[in-house]
Amino acid sequence: MDRMWNLTVVLCVIWAATLLYGEMFAFWVPSFLTCSWPHHLRHRSPSSSISGAEFSSEYVKVAVLTDPQVMDRTSLRLAPKSLALETVQFYTDLFMRRAILASVLPFQPDVILFLGDYLDGGPILSDKEWQESLSRFKHIFNLNMPERSAKTQVYYLPGNHDIGYAAIHSRMPEVIKRYEKEFGSRNYQFTIGKVDFIAVDAQTLDGPSQGHLTAATWDFVKNISKDVSLTPRVLLTHIPLYRPDWTSCGPHRSSPVINQRVSRDAETEEILYQNYVTEKSSNSLLEIVKPVLILSGHDHDQCTVSHLSKYGQVAEHTLGTISWQQGNLYPSFMLLSVSNQALDDLSSKEDAILTHLCFLPMQTHIYIWYICQFVLTLLVLLLWPTNGIDFSRHFRGFMGYIRSLSCSMFGDVTKEKNEDENCEYEMIWDAEGSMHLIKKTSKAPTKLSSDKGVVERYSCRKWSAALGNAVIRSAAKKHISPEMDVSVSVDMNVPLIRTNKSKTKMVIRRFVRIVRTLIVVAAVNVPLYMMLLFKDWIDK
Repeated sequence: MDRMWNLTVVLCVIWAATLLYGEMFAFWVPSFLTCSWPHHLRHRSPSSSISGAEFSSEYVKVAVLTDPQVMDRTSLRLAPKSLALETVQFYTDLFMRRAILASVLPFQPDVILFLGDYLDGGPILSDKEWQESLSRFKHIFNLNMPERSAKTQVYYLPGNHDIGYAAIHSRMPEVIKRYEKEFGSRNYQFTIGKVDFIAVDAQTLDGPSQGHLTAATWDFVKNISKDVSLTPRVLLTHIPLYRPDWTSCGPHRSSPVINQRVSRDAETEEILYQNYVTEKSSNSLLEIVKPVLILSGHDHDQCTVSHLSKYGQVAEHTLGTISWQQGNLYPSFMLLSVSNQALDDLSSKEDAILTHLCFLPMQTHIYIWYICQFVLTLLVLLLWPTNGIDFSRHFRGFMGYIRSLSCSMFGDVTKEKNEDENCEYEMIWDAEGSMHLIKKTSKAPTKLSSDKGVVERYSCRKWSAALGNAVIRSAAKKHISPEMDVSVSVDMNVPLIRTNKSKTKMVIRRFVRIVRTLIVVAAVNVPLYMMLLFKDWIDK
């Protein structure tokens, strides 16, 4: 019973450690181990001679997130308000809330930038459903806290899951109004540090030329070209710019590359869906805006490409989704260090914006780990011996065997006259772990003594003495048939095994033992798990 209790305690500790890591510590890894502000990384480089304090004052810290796509009735083929859908929504929301609270906000960003796709079914949700999803979005990213909003500036960019494409705009203009009422303008410019950020509604770039939404977007872009300032610019677009098919996305890509695909309405030729901005629109943006960096989303996976414009190479970083339910096993976010220095003080425009991609925990792998550990727990309880495993006894037996082996090889050997049998033993362990010595007839050749002419054989008395608690069985004894097996037990305290134990009772006892142990493990760890869930879910 004591050994079974020890096993239960060990399982409780293992499960508690697993839950603490999977539900809490894993989200601390980016902020403590794997991620840092890029200007801090530059400061740590051997070539840097600038102090950390100077670096901190010269850069504005920006965290970039994209594609949370808060799940709703349009996300999965599940009935609205069903338990299955509510469960999936809860765990998806919880992951993103932990990501923002434990992985992003500990970096203390000055600005948070969202690159679109906030609600999964945004364009087709009713006003009531849209408001419910919006409330969840604000709760997930802690946007309901006034003190948080006062400390951190937040900027939004529309995505196709927020307002749809041109085919929806012409039929449901209220979608645009609903978005702008909550998130503000779709095309706008703002400044962080000494860098201008140009936010463009990419869903309207390739719309019908006579459409007022498309015209408004291009008018905004053309007005940017009238600004002749030398301030570096960052182009923000939810849909990535065009690139040739099968263009490599760099080492951080975890899924196959997605090529260009544009779907249009059969009647109006308006866009229903597109993977990238068209080549013509992409070239126009590069020529007019003249960005030094492009940030985009939409793809759900990480991708870094370089565009060639008449002004040189321009890098585009497509960020992966921050959600673990959007087809990417490696959710991520990006940290930007935006310069506070004027362009004259920088070696190049690219030095004005430093980037660093950060990865979040692989939630799918964590749940697989839980399942595997549960199966292993059941196997251990099912196969664990009734009386437990006495590791100390097996260790003592092993050490006794080592001593006997060394004795037989290097110890003192005494002569013993025996006309009928040699002192040779074979060690056998039974199911209960007891060791038995089987005495066997020696096949070794005999030696004739020159003095007495009798057969002499050798034995190691020390070896026999070292195994005092063993059970000795004679395989060949004088005046006894070879088929008979005589057993002499040296240790009289070994309990006898009841051979008439019912197999049914054994199965029932083992089942009860498994259930009892599982109840104890659950009683310890389920409250811990619930505490970890609600610790992160409540508003802070």
